[in-house]
Amino acid sequence: MGYMGDRSTLLETGRFVRARAEAGTGANESARGADTQTALTDADFAEEMFAETDTASDAAELEARHRVAADKGDPGAMSVLGALLLRRGDLDGAEPYLRGATAEGDRAAANNLGVLLLQRGYPDEAAGWWRVAAVAGSAPAAHALGRHFRERGDEPAAEYWLRQAAESGHALGAFGLADLLEHRGDKGVERWFRAAAEQGHREAAYRLARHLRKGDPAEAEQWYRQAAARGHRRAALHLGALLEARGELKEAGRWYLTSAKQGEARAACALGFLLRDAGDEESAAAWWHRAAEDGDGNAANALGALHAARGETQTAERWYRTAMDAGDQNGAYNLALLCAAQDRTAQAEQWYRRAAYAGHREAANALAIMLLQVGDAAGAEPWFSKAAEAGSVDAAFNLGILFASRDEDRTALKWYERAASAGHTDAALQVGIALVRDGEERAAERHLRCAAGGGSAEAAFRLAALLESLAPPPEPPALGEPVGGAPRTESEEWYERAAELGHRRAQVRVGMLAAARGDMVVAARWYREAAEAGSRNGAFNLGLLLAREGNEPEAALWWTRAAVAGHGRAALRLGLLAARHGDLAEGQKWCARAMELGPAEVSERAARLREALAEELSA
Repeated sequence: MGYMGDRSTLLETGRFVRARAEAGTGANESARGADTQTALTDADFAEEMFAETDTASDAAELEARHRVAADKGDPGAMSVLGALLLRRGDLDGAEPYLRGATAEGDRAAANNLGVLLLQRGYPDEAAGWWRVAAVAGSAPAAHALGRHFRERGDEPAAEYWLRQAAESGHALGAFGLADLLEHRGDKGVERWFRAAAEQGHREAAYRLARHLRKGDPAEAEQWYRQAAARGHRRAALHLGALLEARGELKEAGRWYLTSAKQGEARAACALGFLLRDAGDEESAAAWWHRAAEDGDGNAANALGALHAARGETQTAERWYRTAMDAGDQNGAYNLALLCAAQDRTAQAEQWYRRAAYAGHREAANALAIMLLQVGDAAGAEPWFSKAAEAGSVDAAFNLGILFASRDEDRTALKWYERAASAGHTDAALQVGIALVRDGEERAAERHLRCAAGGGSAEAAFRLAALLESLAPPPEPPALGEPVGGAPRTESEEWYERAAELGHRRAQVRVGMLAAARGDMVVAARWYREAAEAGSRNGAFNLGLLLAREGNEPEAALWWTRAAVAGHGRAALRLGLLAARHGDLAEGQKWCARAMELGPAEVSERAARLREALAEELSA
């Protein structure tokens, strides 16, 4: 039995690979982008005024109007003017107005003063003013204060202030609280992401969708759509993946394209796979190239495979190396396959080792096979074990072969069972064989059915033989009933399936069953097919049919082929045939061959015939 994986091909990587730090990165990006805005919108009247400033002239007029009132000491005008100047980036101009309004008890001004001080590089002083505003009921200030404490590692204080903001209906406060709870693995995450998402927070919608994707995929899709529609590129990527899995390729492609144009390399890679499957290799290569240039190792591997298939090995190797540089160890594995195909064994081993040390299970399996091929079984075993423990089904099967070769049958069976439970056809066959040997026929039947259903001709043959042995003996035909009139049994069906898959012993058995039914044409077809494939029993039985039909010359040819291959009965038949034709020396030769081959009954008959021929020769 050979080892699996020695004909490995390019590892099919997924179209869409989730980045390890995706959630944390997205949250931080969203929060950073929001900080400079939320603190400026504490007062409702300020929001309304900002909304009115559609043009530069409107903004100037609004500023001038508030400046007049602010210079006269109006706290509200000072607060709004300070916010306007802060929004414009005029920190020196904004600060006196914000401080003046804060001194008059304006909480929006206190909040915005905190923002200004943070921008100047005084976070602790900023936190002091945020606390003043938050205590006065400012939700944006509570949110800012919560983020301040979280950045300093004071999570209890951060949770307190973020919860204050969230419970006041502040979207970013709800998002910040959910992000903190998710980080700690606490409950309530979904509730607060939902609260923020319902207020239009696109990162919250995306994160909520990720939480819902297993429990409620339909609702998750809705939130992915909302986030994607608001320009969230990772949401568009995930939405495309959902649609592709559902077979809605056209819409999936649109969302991949949207995400890719926004700079999401994984979406560009996935779009490339869609285009390749649609037959547009050139466009696929263009998107893969774009994704690979942006650091997507999966796309670099796909480009490597594309060029390898075209025979452009140098270009393929360059892209596989690019994949490795991007941290994708499939690149090392694929580079090893490329080297192995070119008989660059030493280099192939080097790359297999690199990928295997990085945890690539198929590389570990391939490395173990390579070590076995040079006789290093001791070196191969730990790599097979590492690959099997990492989930490689082929490696588990190979461990079974390795232990069976050492006659450690119980350990071998353990690994065969492990591979069989993962759907490995050949492993299921080996488990079935072991169980039949141990007398556990019913358990064996289950495994043999799995292997036979997976396309194993040997399993189909053994299943047929097992079912035949377990079946009750057939009832004798009733008086007047034609022989062979009974319906075909399940065992016969499995024999036929194995025969159609090219199993020689099954072909002989199907021929025998057909002969028993009196269907000599079918019997001869299967005997001939088995004989031409090298079956000595098939050749012998075909010879018997031909002899009964009076075609002794062709029968002799098939008996000769069988006898040369070690079939004792065929040799005895040739001896009898030669004796009948008067060729006593030829008869003696075949009798000697039959005595050598056996079985015992044949040897005895051949010995008697040989003695008779010897007496005839000496007479």
